[in-house]
Amino acid sequence: MIAPTPDRIDIRAALKQGILLLRSAQVPSDTLAAELLLLHASGKDRTWLYTHPEEILDPEIAAAYFALLHRRAQGEPTQHLTGKQEFWGLDFEVTPDVLIPRPETEHLIEVALDRLAVRELRAGRPRRLTGDGLRILDIGTGSGCIAIALAKELPGGEIFATDISFAGLAVAQRNATRHSVADRIHFIKSNLLDALAGSPLASRHSPLLFDLILSNPPYIGLREAASLPVEVRDHEPHFALFGGEEGYELYGRLIPQAASHLKQGGLLVLELGHDSLPAVQPLLDSAAWTNMVVTNDLAGIPRVLSAEHL
Repeated sequence: MIAPTPDRIDIRAALKQGILLLRSAQVPSDTLAAELLLLHASGKDRTWLYTHPEEILDPEIAAAYFALLHRRAQGEPTQHLTGKQEFWGLDFEVTPDVLIPRPETEHLIEVALDRLAVRELRAGRPRRLTGDGLRILDIGTGSGCIAIALAKELPGGEIFATDISFAGLAVAQRNATRHSVADRIHFIKSNLLDALAGSPLASRHSPLLFDLILSNPPYIGLREAASLPVEVRDHEPHFALFGGEEGYELYGRLIPQAASHLKQGGLLVLELGHDSLPAVQPLLDSAAWTNMVVTNDLAGIPRVLSAEHL
């Protein structure tokens, strides 16, 4: 239960009370959440917050802060309340229309860049990557975080990003504009790669083949829905969370489609669910693929599966 907003409360007391309120509601990362909500409500930065602990909060700011605490305690994600999430050192707008970017997805970027660099070395070219001449596809772009991070890292690359949701693509487009890369990313509404063949871009490039295809697809099983935290189950888009009853069903469609759109020597880099490797890895055990690599996350969970197309 959230207490009424005090008439006069300083920053130190407001933050302390916010932490206690969220902790009593068993909100994960309660200290960080209380801090982020106070920063958002006050419009100040972290340095200001901790150098002015005795400053009395404006009553309207205090009321806004405690209202946010109440909503967070009821299960709304902090990122939806602040409207943003950091990924790859960049701030991204997030809304209920897109999946909230997770830190573990940064491994997808790391693996892609590492494998592109190795490919350059094998070809006798300098390891330094600019992206010149590269065509890259991000499947299920959501907020656009993967496509935009790669656009920043590979300024010479041409990037395509698909999503099944018009609303999600609008968020991604705004993020691309915010980070000044909108002119280098083609956003396409598509279920996986279904729409690429009929895209005007396909006829212009004919055929539309890529050097790198990445995806963080829906990989949670519907059978796991009841066990998910309320902030995930009730507030993030189900089409971006659930990949079928078991969770790994979409990979069976995605991998063959990717094979038909990769250049020879092109790379496929996929994020995995916590227990999906045994089901997904055999899909790459064919003559179409070589140099398959499994990369663990910091918790030791197989998180990224990558391979080269023959």
